[in-house]
Amino acid sequence: MSELASFEAILRYSFQRKELLSLALTHRSSHLRPGEDHNEKLEFLGDSVLGLAMSDLLMRRFPQASEGDLSKMRASLVNAGVLATKAAALSLGQWLRLGGGEERSGGRKKPSILASAYEAVLGAVYLDGGFTPAYELVSRHFADELEEKSRAVLFDGKTRLQEISQKIFREIPVYTVVEAKGPDHQRLFISQVSIAGKLYGRGEGSSKKSADQAAAFQTLATLQLESEEQDKTEP
Repeated sequence: MSELASFEAILRYSFQRKELLSLALTHRSSHLRPGEDHNEKLEFLGDSVLGLAMSDLLMRRFPQASEGDLSKMRASLVNAGVLATKAAALSLGQWLRLGGGEERSGGRKKPSILASAYEAVLGAVYLDGGFTPAYELVSRHFADELEEKSRAVLFDGKTRLQEISQKIFREIPVYTVVEAKGPDHQRLFISQVSIAGKLYGRGEGSSKKSADQAAAFQTLATLQLESEEQDKTEP
């Protein structure tokens, strides 16, 4: 168990049930003894734990974001490529139990295996200590990504959007209030923003200013996701 203790130090979590960590690091290709299991069920559990933790972190960080925007941001943070990077940062590959075939084919560095193992470890932490330590682990591992998204969209949506719009499109955003409803003491404004004649986002608020900010926020999230998708397709 001394080797597992070294990994626990890197992970910054000490397991009460060491067998859970051992199981999380056991790939299905490993030569298993009769009755011995592998990490796929822990991976299944860890995927749900990660989704819940990230959903909560995003909702706290971006309280004005719509459900659709939150879903897109979560997807951009918890995809296999990002998880493999997190696993590599923990040197997780060196601790895996692999079969001979996977060992020879470079399985310790395969993104799919690393991403799955990361989720399995997260599932193991949840079973061992509950949701709080698992949540803290996700919060710690994704702190930089969450801060980057915050800097990009939160400090002043309209100012940030104008800077980006002028840089990318060489035009400024145009805000239009498309609807105002409700009694005078409880008005709801719906604003939309267009850039170069194309509609990018809508937002609502109790004032025109807050509706414009919400629309700017949605547009920033859309532009960021478009940029990320473009980066993925470029060679």
